[in-house]
Amino acid sequence: MNVVPGWHPIAVHFPLALVVTAAFFLVAARLLRQERYAATLATVGTWNLCVGAVAALLALATGLAALIGLHVGLAAHQSIFLHVKWAIFTSLALLLLAVWRGAGAPQASRPSWLFILVLLGVTAALVVTGYRGGQNVYLYGVGVHTSSP
Repeated sequence: MNVVPGWHPIAVHFPLALVVTAAFFLVAARLLRQERYAATLATVGTWNLCVGAVAALLALATGLAALIGLHVGLAAHQSIFLHVKWAIFTSLALLLLAVWRGAGAPQASRPSWLFILVLLGVTAALVVTGYRGGQNVYLYGVGVHTSSP
């Protein structure tokens, strides 16, 4: 029995929460006029983004491990494959954004408008990835175990 599938539903919530929060804080840091508050928001947003990127890699790893030995129908298989493609793209994009922000600029600095635009796009991609994962569970019952009486 593969124990890893039980970890994937837990792991996926961390990048969602951290990245959405990071996007909110970094946009606020860009828009806020008071430098002191903007610097704090930028620092917290940067940390959330970096930790969220690592969490996305963990979610990707647990998701790929959950595929081992999984037997599903054709429609579910196609849906899972689409979810995996979104997950790989989103995880790599988040990792690149975290490097861009974490290593490319001081934590407390205001992010550029270009960075904000890319961040919002990748955050949207992450939400789509989560939506596709939810479809796998709720539409196709992937990973749902039913016990017989």
